[in-house]
Amino acid sequence: MEQGDIFSSGNDRRLVLSLDDFRNIFSKALRQNVIRNQQDVLGDHNLNPGMSIPEVSKPAAVLIPVIGRDQEPTILLTRRSDDLNHHAGQVSFPGGRHEKSDSNMRDTALRETEEEIGLKRDAVEVIGELPKYETRTGFSVKPIVGLIKPPFELNVDRKEVADVFEVPISFILDRKNHERHSREWQNTMRHFYVFPHPKYYIWGATAGMLVNLAELILAADETSKNDQ
Repeated sequence: MEQGDIFSSGNDRRLVLSLDDFRNIFSKALRQNVIRNQQDVLGDHNLNPGMSIPEVSKPAAVLIPVIGRDQEPTILLTRRSDDLNHHAGQVSFPGGRHEKSDSNMRDTALRETEEEIGLKRDAVEVIGELPKYETRTGFSVKPIVGLIKPPFELNVDRKEVADVFEVPISFILDRKNHERHSREWQNTMRHFYVFPHPKYYIWGATAGMLVNLAELILAADETSKNDQ
């Protein structure tokens, strides 16, 4: 994947991390549990207190691919094909439903990633997981965080994925980009996160999981500063 697919965050006052910085802070955050217990349930209901979580959710997993670019790490995202029956055209992480043949949720995320964008699982260094994310559409999604060092090759399945792009980690960590929007859905006003990307509408569960990742990193970074 070429660096031309990455836009500039355009923010000089930002937290800039190397890939090793990200690995260390993320690992520290998981050890210290700086955000909340890994068994806690996060999801669309966090911005919608009256929204109920389905008693039975469909298990799924996504990969949050953190790429070690020269200037700073980036996060790889996809735009789903317009021809899909569900969530067509939306921005998402590579991933999908858990299958019986998958040994665990990490296996699900890596399998789906390889199927969708052709990224080999041995190119991914899995460093941890985020709390599961419950969606209003009845999915229980486990985000798996993995590091990827260039060069790497993609073989995108165009039946599922229309585009692949990257956003700088500093763009995700900047709380000014954690916008809250609202929209009426089934006669009820629903609230959700949006990231103001210049080309793609990053919203909903994908944006929510990015916010959860950002809060984890920012909390751990603040803890590190206080310890100094």
